[in-house]
Amino acid sequence: MPAVTVRSARTSDVRSIIALLEPWVQRRILLGKEVVTVFESVQEFVVAEADGVLVGCGALHVMWEDLGEIRTLIVSEEWLNHGVGGALVTRLEDNARALGLSRLFCLTFEVDFFSRRGFAPIGEQVVDPDVYSQMLRSPDEGVAEFLDLAHVKPNTLGNTRMLKLLS
Repeated sequence: MPAVTVRSARTSDVRSIIALLEPWVQRRILLGKEVVTVFESVQEFVVAEADGVLVGCGALHVMWEDLGEIRTLIVSEEWLNHGVGGALVTRLEDNARALGLSRLFCLTFEVDFFSRRGFAPIGEQVVDPDVYSQMLRSPDEGVAEFLDLAHVKPNTLGNTRMLKLLS
């Protein structure tokens, strides 16, 4: 297989990111994203590229001063089990550290994958009450998932909320 390069996403990658997402949306593993939403958050994405073709992507979304979320981590089926997902997570962790984050959250079905990378399932309350009250004001669905709010539970059934402390 050709070498894989992980780099920051560009606006020209957005349609390929949507194409990577689509098979997982069809299987109801991931929620779909509007093209405009991906354009608006393209600076959060990194992509894995092999011979000029995107074979994976992932995003880092800042949720609080010390907390970020890995979102939309996707690897094309033919590249599964070739280290692409791990390379994407490593790059996203590096980006998180560069931003000064010390914790990373993910909501996932891939518990074993994230466990091997130092993530652990979390309980109900993982921020202090003052931060919780501030985060409640966010319109972001990922924040609602992190806080385990009732209105997002239908979209999170079967997923595991996980957290990693960055060193």
